[in-house]
Amino acid sequence: MAHTDKDVDTLNSFLRGEISAVETYRQALGHIEDDVRRRTLEECRQDHEHRVETLRSRILQLDGKPAEGSGIWGAFAKVVQGGADVLGENAAISALEEGEDHGLRDYERDADKVHGDLRRFVRMELLPAQKSTHKKLSHLKHTLH
Repeated sequence: MAHTDKDVDTLNSFLRGEISAVETYRQALGHIEDDVRRRTLEECRQDHEHRVETLRSRILQLDGKPAEGSGIWGAFAKVVQGGADVLGENAAISALEEGEDHGLRDYERDADKVHGDLRRFVRMELLPAQKSTHKKLSHLKHTLH
């Protein structure tokens, strides 16, 4: 089945979320002292970076133009930064978990907006990867003292 501009738009929506997630993790990492927490957040950031590269590649394969900005999560990154400055590590991790929730909802809501092999790509690669990142962050948040 031929891919449409809507497929590229949907993938770009996912891409903006992933770019913003990377930015948000970078911001938060500047406020995390604990080594275990830093390692987990670094893993999550790398997971999101991998999805950025994968999405860019897919969009280019479709002759689309990959998004460069971060969209909604960009504003979220600033909130995380401000919250971490004032409230510390736990607030930053809680805010990151909210962002992971948002990303997971986006993938679940929009997975069927793409067609053919792209739908498999979203459902079999991106969504499970997002669930994994979400689970790591959720576990970290629930082990906070």
